[in-house]
Amino acid sequence: MPINKSWISKPRNTIEYAKGLNVFLDFAFEHGNGLVIKCPCSKCGFKKWQTRDVVEEHLICRVFPENYKKWYFHGEGSSVSKPLTTTSADVVEDVLESRNQMEDMLNDAFRFVGHDVNDFDEAIEDDDVQNNMVCDEGNTNFDALLKDNNQPLYESCTNYSKLSFMLNLYHIKCMCRMSDKAMTMILDLLKDAFEHAKFPKSLNEAKNVITKLGLNYVKIPACPKDCMLYWGEENEGLEECKRCKTSKWKDKNKKQYAKILCYFRLKSRLQRLFMSSKTTDSMTWHASRNNQDRLMRHPRDFEAWKTFDLLHPKFVNDPRNVRLGLATNGFNPFGNMSTSHSIWPVVLIPYNRPPWECIKQTSFILSMIIPGKQMAGNDIDVYLEPLIKELKELWYDGVQTFDYSKKEMFTLRAALMWTISDFPGLGNLFGWNTHWSCLPYL
Repeated sequence: MPINKSWISKPRNTIEYAKGLNVFLDFAFEHGNGLVIKCPCSKCGFKKWQTRDVVEEHLICRVFPENYKKWYFHGEGSSVSKPLTTTSADVVEDVLESRNQMEDMLNDAFRFVGHDVNDFDEAIEDDDVQNNMVCDEGNTNFDALLKDNNQPLYESCTNYSKLSFMLNLYHIKCMCRMSDKAMTMILDLLKDAFEHAKFPKSLNEAKNVITKLGLNYVKIPACPKDCMLYWGEENEGLEECKRCKTSKWKDKNKKQYAKILCYFRLKSRLQRLFMSSKTTDSMTWHASRNNQDRLMRHPRDFEAWKTFDLLHPKFVNDPRNVRLGLATNGFNPFGNMSTSHSIWPVVLIPYNRPPWECIKQTSFILSMIIPGKQMAGNDIDVYLEPLIKELKELWYDGVQTFDYSKKEMFTLRAALMWTISDFPGLGNLFGWNTHWSCLPYL
């Protein structure tokens, strides 16, 4: 008699799901060794052997793979003593590929909120730290994203959930440099062509969903003449510049600022590198790999790195402490030399990672985008204030971070090792005159 598996698509808080889960567990342990089975949850991914209580807890907290309708790994359709064939493994891997990516992303982004927090109670001894990390806002965002991830794009769709389609579509927008207007027109076209699909109602709705992942940026008003930032307790409430008396508003009625600095918080991005299962191991590469031939392949082989180690032994004691490089330069965003416009992105590079990873674009940490139209010049230090404040806090106090590889909390610290720029950029960063520095030597 075939087993009823309709419960797999039911919500996890229903009686049907609970009864069906017990049927699955009874079947799996009856056809296994009776002690442990391969857990099919999105985190274990059929790779970890777990007891019945653990598997039951995982499948209540996480989604049961909807397309796992024939239980290859648990004795259905194959002998228990016979090892799984490559075909069976490939089928399960294909079934979980589209869902695991989203599930892993959510688990990494909300390591301490929602259902996942129970997995790490033993690793966290400080209740205050745990309570700070698990906040109401985080739970709300996690539940909303999990709901979108469990909702198929349309009925009987197995390739995309509402969340995965939205993220992939927005990724295309960013990579192809599509304007908001073009993206809105594409969404309108898709909604007209596929009425039953659960597309976002507008581009703003898609942005709001992506913002819940926690890596958004802060808009800080700036003086149009680069005198100051309207930032901090003293300056946030000001209506005009303290130095040049220029208004911070372009249109006060519409609440439009004259100039805006886009700042990306550093602490949360460094924490994410250790909370993610995909990057945590590479963050200690510089200390775990020995350089036996003395060839310079990584900044750790340079004298500057070794001198820093001698001067700051406490920082070096924990190889997880992050070493950063800062790079900045101006560019014309319109690609037209006849248009005078200069925008300055500030990028941080985590040099803990191996050389084939740290210099990749995906490893760069965008810290801020200094707006144009004119370059900031020597006033660039005004825009660097938020970053310098965070770097000081990371150097002296650090930030509590969860290390996924060791399943423990630690105090993460960071240091800015050097800057990377051309001579004009060097002059701006340090306030030096680099135009005439070579004349005395002629």
